Amino acid sequence: MSRTSLTLFDSALIGPAVLDAFKKLHPRTQWRSPVMFVVYVGSIITTLLYIQALNGAAEAPPGFILATTVWLWFTVLFANFAEALAEGRSKAQAASLRALKKTVMAKKMTTPKYGTTWLPTPATDLRKGMTVLVEAGDVIPADGEVVGGVASVDESAITGESAPVIRESGGDFSAVTGGTRVLSDWLMVRVSVNPGEAFIDRMIAMVEGAKRQKTPNEIALTILLVALTIVFLVVTVTLLPYSLFAVEAAKSGTPVTITVLIALLVCLIPTTIGGLLSAIGVAGMSRMMQANVIATSGRAVEAAGDVDVLMLDKTGTITLGNRQASAFVAAPGVTEQQLADAAQLASLADETPEGRSIVVLAKQRFNIREREMATLNATFVPFTAQTRMSGVDVAGREVRKGAADSVRKYVEALGRPYPDEVARAVDDIARCGSTPLVVVDDGRVMGAVELKDIVKGGIKERFAELRRMGIKTVMITGDNKLTAAAIAAEAGVDDFLAEATPEDKLKLIRSYQSEGRLVAMTGDGTNDAPALAQADVAVAMNSGTQAAKEAGNMVDLDSNPTKLLEIVEIGKQMLMTRGSLTTFSIANDIAKYFAIIPAAFVGTYPQLKALDVMHLASPASAIMSAVIFNALIIVVLIPLALKGVQYRAIGAAMLLRRNLLIYGVGGIVLPFIGIKLIDMVLSAFNLV
Repeated sequence: MSRTSLTLFDSALIGPAVLDAFKKLHPRTQWRSPVMFVVYVGSIITTLLYIQALNGAAEAPPGFILATTVWLWFTVLFANFAEALAEGRSKAQAASLRALKKTVMAKKMTTPKYGTTWLPTPATDLRKGMTVLVEAGDVIPADGEVVGGVASVDESAITGESAPVIRESGGDFSAVTGGTRVLSDWLMVRVSVNPGEAFIDRMIAMVEGAKRQKTPNEIALTILLVALTIVFLVVTVTLLPYSLFAVEAAKSGTPVTITVLIALLVCLIPTTIGGLLSAIGVAGMSRMMQANVIATSGRAVEAAGDVDVLMLDKTGTITLGNRQASAFVAAPGVTEQQLADAAQLASLADETPEGRSIVVLAKQRFNIREREMATLNATFVPFTAQTRMSGVDVAGREVRKGAADSVRKYVEALGRPYPDEVARAVDDIARCGSTPLVVVDDGRVMGAVELKDIVKGGIKERFAELRRMGIKTVMITGDNKLTAAAIAAEAGVDDFLAEATPEDKLKLIRSYQSEGRLVAMTGDGTNDAPALAQADVAVAMNSGTQAAKEAGNMVDLDSNPTKLLEIVEIGKQMLMTRGSLTTFSIANDIAKYFAIIPAAFVGTYPQLKALDVMHLASPASAIMSAVIFNALIIVVLIPLALKGVQYRAIGAAMLLRRNLLIYGVGGIVLPFIGIKLIDMVLSAFNLV
């Protein structure tokens, strides 16, 4: 996907976000956030009170009412701005995706057979089940499955990666995406979607922040915030008649005004988290998109943060995916260099990663230079499923390498011995989790080459981090139990599932879920679809089959299986951000008690002056300082809401303690400092 490089406060986002902040003042939009709706209604009431004051019926000084009104509206606008800024980043990403939607002419085939006639058809007229021909230079007109041909495809418009990929019929690399371009050869593609249902259409809908649905945790938090708001609303409403009664009974003092009560209510309800809650959710999905992962909903992102079991494929996720030659184990009477020379000769024309690694290892160990097949006048013998061997015939020599049992049959058929030492070496290599290849030169067994499944660097440390967070890692592989156990021990996973079938994967996921656990899984094949559909967080590879992508609730555009670890981190970061700002917002109220309550009721109860521990200049200055701080703190915290708190792989108990220390204590201390500074500025310039 063409990247939209945007800084946190990019000028391209600020202007539209400011405009959207005003557009969001519509009552229907404000009602979506009950906490901010209370501030919105309070702003309207103080506006009416100011108009009333201009007509000579002022309940408080008009300047004080006006200043309170302005800062209440700023509080609403700042919250709207935070949400609009988060949505703007998502809309910018969606706009770059819309640019991929091109009107192209498709080559609709009359019969799904290469060489038959085709009809030019607009891509918008294609329907599910139709077959199209896509040749070199053509843009693939719609999402589909390759049913014929093999070609290299440029998917940089979707993934951002410049390297082309191979797409062919059958297997797990048959899915193609509309808007990508064929670079070579040809493909026959069966269209798998109807207009409007394409992958790009789904991507655009997914990243549009405005379409984001609230997640269960967010709904629960909203209910808590509403409950707190209702409590403070009831308390504040009862204070007016109580104040009037107290003044009447004492025949002295002044009752509290409606303007002051509204300011008190706005300062005491959790406006900080109420104003930033939506922005946090939108930003979470945006961060996922920046990681090149499309989440079907905010629910999927949040679930990633709650995951406690990770199921990962071995090949390509835990290991590099290509086995590498790591050692030569020579037979009796054969030197290691002689074995390396024969193994390299048998691998010269072998273009597999394993074959190339044997050539490189022989060169590194013994400086045996690569030899050209043309100069050797050699005949390459390709690997087949029947022989399970490959090699070369050169100068009357037959050099072969292959699976141990196949080579043993080959040697014994020639009437030559198969050394027991080699058989034991083969068993030892297998027990270590590696794959043995036996080399034979003109019927003589030369020894074995160890092919090691290389565990990715740093993966063991990442699994250790997950373990500290209370997340269990499970490796899934089709290898036998012996090999699986060796790789699992080296990688540091907590458990493994060997010789895994689709039914085994599904059964294991359901088993964990029955224990109340949330399971995440990654996959790319049709055989992964049932397990992906069952998993709580299911990450399908973009390079995989259509069935896998439809079963998952996330799609990794980079097709990088290790992205699952990053997805969990982003999900946890979103939950941590929400929890941190909620803690900070609630802790904020303590300082406001000492600022606004003495100022509001000192006219009724002079004894409350003792609570003015900040020694604010005047009651009016105290109330105004609290209102201004309440508005400005939203602006200050917007970067944190959009970027997220710094992620740390620590357990829930330690995370809670850290949360309380930084955002709890910080939420208590910062308002005392902020309100006092604002009060000093207001007093210095005689603004109240």
